Amino acid sequence: MNRLTKRYNTIVVGVGGVGSATVYELAKRGKRVLGLERFDIPHDMGSSHGYTRIIRMPYYEHPSYVMLLKRSYELWRSIEQRAGEKLLHLTGSIDAGPADSWVFKGALQSALEYDLEHEVLTGRQINERFPGYKMPHETLGVFQPDGGFLVPERCIVSYVNAAIACGAEVHGRERVLDWEPLGSGVRVTTDRDVYEAESLVITAGAWNHSLLSILRGLLTPERQVLAWLQPTRPEYFAPTRFPVFNLLVDEGRYYGFPVFGVPGFKFGRYHHLEEAVDPETLDREPNLRDEQILREFAERYFPDGSGPTMSLKSCMFTNTPDGHFIIDKHPTYPQISFASPCSGHGFKFVSVLGEIMADLAERGETRHNIDLFKLERFTNTNGQHHPHLGDRGGHTAATTTAQPYASNTPHRLAAAAAPDAIRPFW
Repeated sequence: MNRLTKRYNTIVVGVGGVGSATVYELAKRGKRVLGLERFDIPHDMGSSHGYTRIIRMPYYEHPSYVMLLKRSYELWRSIEQRAGEKLLHLTGSIDAGPADSWVFKGALQSALEYDLEHEVLTGRQINERFPGYKMPHETLGVFQPDGGFLVPERCIVSYVNAAIACGAEVHGRERVLDWEPLGSGVRVTTDRDVYEAESLVITAGAWNHSLLSILRGLLTPERQVLAWLQPTRPEYFAPTRFPVFNLLVDEGRYYGFPVFGVPGFKFGRYHHLEEAVDPETLDREPNLRDEQILREFAERYFPDGSGPTMSLKSCMFTNTPDGHFIIDKHPTYPQISFASPCSGHGFKFVSVLGEIMADLAERGETRHNIDLFKLERFTNTNGQHHPHLGDRGGHTAATTTAQPYASNTPHRLAAAAAPDAIRPFW
């Protein structure tokens, strides 16, 4: 490779969900872009796998997400058309819990504020309409017909194929070791080569903190486990009869899907066992305890879906202190922008986040409102930034380990008290 071919308008580090969409958006705009992924494309090492990912409109986490979701739906339909493949499947969505819970009240607030088509259903009504469900009668739920699921691996493949067709260069199995500012541009060193670009986008998921010291102590990778159980009444769990759900019950908050793609009714518990992990040493093999916790939930609330175990798989959430995304430019080097992993609720936004990150790389700003996601919200009470803010951030990735929960506890407490924080659900 000669020196000329090593120069790009933008380098994107991490070609998972957000990274693949960013590479495509930049290539579509005629930019010379390089995507670098340390694993396969796609892969099952991070947070963008598992056959299905929920998408839903009445966002109880914060109503300001809804405008981004509306654009996200438009962009998902656009990449579907380009790929010639169905990526977004509508089943309807149910957000349910006790009448005074934020799961129910927040979803209803969001639906009312943005005039979303919806119905409020009691637990009994949910059970009658969707017989795979066995909700407590005191449960209240918001049913919204635009909810459904995305197929994440195929979404990534569709974006990468479209990006390459637009002239992008994408490398799998190439690990970024370091980056450094180079005037107003950047130099990136990998385990294979050295590249230069005008701008750098970092979308490396649970490994973001190893490339950006400004994020250390703000990102907590967490082990998550999903189950696929074979229904005894499979007709109740078909996509046409089973909406995706977010459900708050005595045991915690759970989410689930109809049978699709592989055998089994898929579901998981948000924050599973609350295990903070190092992504380099994560135990990826589910165990009997993982299975028992999930099976007990299914047997109580989805008894016709609690047949033999088909599959168990692990993945990661990477949580911020307040549960919201971190999307911003580097405070010292504006040619560097980044999107944090999304605290377990981000894949539905991949399409619009790709557009946002391409905007930041191309012109340093975006038409989308991302004020909620700015890095500067993590400040001390005296207005001082997190101690790492202002560090260059380009350090050897191999030497960095994940921070434990305790390392960002002050940030988690301060952020949780903010008016915009995602509320605890139990």
